[in-house]
Amino acid sequence: MKPITDISQLDLSKRYTYADYLTWQFTDRVELIMGKIFKMSPAPSSQHQHITAAICSSIYQFIKNKPCKVFPAPFDVLLPNSSGVKDTVVQPDVTVVCDASKITKEGCTGAPDLVVEVISKSSVRKDLHEKYGIYERAGVKEYWIVQPQDRSLIIFTLSEAGYYQPSKPLTTGDIASSQVLPGLEIDLNELFVDVVEEPKEWYPQGVKRV
Repeated sequence: MKPITDISQLDLSKRYTYADYLTWQFTDRVELIMGKIFKMSPAPSSQHQHITAAICSSIYQFIKNKPCKVFPAPFDVLLPNSSGVKDTVVQPDVTVVCDASKITKEGCTGAPDLVVEVISKSSVRKDLHEKYGIYERAGVKEYWIVQPQDRSLIIFTLSEAGYYQPSKPLTTGDIASSQVLPGLEIDLNELFVDVVEEPKEWYPQGVKRV
């Protein structure tokens, strides 16, 4: 079989498996959700990367003497469907795994304990719809959705019935805490800071700003 070295060689209307995913040799980052290919943004914004790094660093400092491990993207998370078919592999922005048996050289097999997605314009539908359902069905205990544009964070915690229960929307001035990692607290004032300063308006000499 001819090796797949460019994403254009794939039929994006078809469904694929994790076995197919492992054979692809192109550099484009993609996720596989229920067999369907989703292309990922090639270069996240500086704000996206700051938030991801800040959350990952806070979690790392909190769990470094605990059995849990935290992984920033790109990090493959393989989630088999209800019939056992391996047709979903995603790359959350931040992944926390507390069961060492799930960690492999390739990534994580099975549901992590906590995942964080920092939403960008190109990922809104995928993060709020496709991934939400995938994480809920797979049994991810806690799902954090961060929206940089409106500086908000919602934490979805899996109930005993297997459904996500949302927190109130959190924003600057609030402290985010985790039920999965009791004692973890993140100050959103430190999370939602302006990485790139807005350009100042320029006024010609002698013209006063009204």
